[in-house]
Formats: sequence, structure tokens, C-alpha cells
Amino acid sequence: MDKPKTKLLRVPQVAERLAVKESTIRKMIFERRLPVVRIGRTVTIPEDYIERLIHDGFQNVMRPIAR
Repeated sequence: MDKPKTKLLRVPQVAERLAVKESTIRKMIFERRLPVVRIGRTVTIPEDYIERLIHDGFQNVMRPIAR
């Protein structure tokens, strides 16, 4: 099972990288505009997704993620 290893970032780390408030990130998570990995009560976001978001811009994140 060789899956690519990606670092998981917590909400404050993502907010800092995107230069937005933590509440903005939490709102995007609540609206299902950001993918999350839940480990217990901890909410994390894959770093590679954030890097793609920075590279491609926010255009694709403006609509909710399909279930």
C-alpha cells in the first residue's frame, strides 16, 4: 500500500498560508469547500490541496465539494 504521503495541516496553519482568518477556513470547511481529514476531533486539510489552491487560485473552491 504505497500511497503518496502528504502532510496534514491544521486550521491555523492553513489560515496563515492563505493569509485569511481562521474563521474563514472554518466557514469554508462547514460549507464543504475544503476537503478535510478528521482524526478524532482534530480537523486537518491536506497540504497538497492547499498548494494546488495557491497555485490555481480560488476559482475551483468557490463551489461545494460533491459527496
